[in-house]
Amino acid sequence: MTEQHSSAARAPHSVEFIGMIGTQDSSETRPPSGPQIDRAYTARFARAHEDAGFDRILIGYSSGRPDGAQVAAYVAAHTERLGLLVAHRPGFIAPTLAARSFATLDQFTGGRVAVHTITGGHDAEQRRDGDYLDKEERYDRTDEYLSVLRRAWSSGEPFSHQGRHYRFEDYGSQVLPVHASGIPLYFGGSSEAAYRVGGKHADTFALWGEPLAETAEQIASVRAAAVAAGRTELPGISVSFRPILAPTEELAWERAHRILDTIKSGAGKPFFAESRRHQGPEGPQNTGSQRLLAAAAKGDLHDRALWTPTASATGAGGNTTALVGTPETVAQALLDYVDIGVTTLLIRGYDPLDDAIDYGRHLLPLVRQELAHRKAAAAASVSDGPALAPAGSAR
Repeated sequence: MTEQHSSAARAPHSVEFIGMIGTQDSSETRPPSGPQIDRAYTARFARAHEDAGFDRILIGYSSGRPDGAQVAAYVAAHTERLGLLVAHRPGFIAPTLAARSFATLDQFTGGRVAVHTITGGHDAEQRRDGDYLDKEERYDRTDEYLSVLRRAWSSGEPFSHQGRHYRFEDYGSQVLPVHASGIPLYFGGSSEAAYRVGGKHADTFALWGEPLAETAEQIASVRAAAVAAGRTELPGISVSFRPILAPTEELAWERAHRILDTIKSGAGKPFFAESRRHQGPEGPQNTGSQRLLAAAAKGDLHDRALWTPTASATGAGGNTTALVGTPETVAQALLDYVDIGVTTLLIRGYDPLDDAIDYGRHLLPLVRQELAHRKAAAAASVSDGPALAPAGSAR
């Protein structure tokens, strides 16, 4: 791919924080409270992220959840600057219609929209919306879909397309995204097919929270795929965690074990029922969940603070690994990932609303403060370099 994408690389001393919201108060540790679409809770949850200083919020996707684009529109009406990362599965609507839908939303929100592409990791979940392609075919379709999407967002003139999965003639839209560079594309997956397609198209490639060594291997795979696709500007990398914070290490670990006990007690059974619809009785079919369970099988604690029993207890039905400790410990753990090339940190709690507030008070400022310190130190190092010798002097 020869075109360059707007968010494909970030400054070395910056990081993007993404949260995640739902339309109902529920998690792996609590039964649902309120209606499936709780308007007051959704607005409060979104504003909590904005007040906490998050850059974006992810709005998830499944065959049974509320429509993400409409949730994003509602959230945009109740916030001022918060970015909206809308999860989207290619294949259920035409890419031309998707291009107009997201461009329209982007215009109404003043350029706050990004799209998180999920090709689909489990055949049974795909079939609930009528998709009977196998995994390799789905990724082939996604490749074509994203190529059309990019062109539709950037083309000022009508164009036609004839491919394996899509065919249309003389498409032209009166609505384009706010920014000429288009709408940022995020991409999730951990398989070789995901690396290939995401490495080609993604502005930011999203991974779940594995140990540092395994994460570094995945980053290398994504970058290699991007280079193989002809890109000179490499995609950013997102990694997601479930931080568990407390004022002291002892209290943090006590809280972590309480959360684990609550998960095992079945308090969040309705939440599990939804997440396990993506897996089936034989366990997770998607590579990302399999990788989390493999990391958990190697040990409970990895690196500085990565704790995996929560992934085992939930069947890894999503980003379920935790970072446990004081805000200072967890901030350093997040920075360990930044040091290996991560540009975006997606964090959400097992107590979703309260944790989002706590992250804004205690965690995000520490990470940003350290990154600002590093940036200032790097600038000082450049400005304090060796002085030039006077003209004509001996060297």
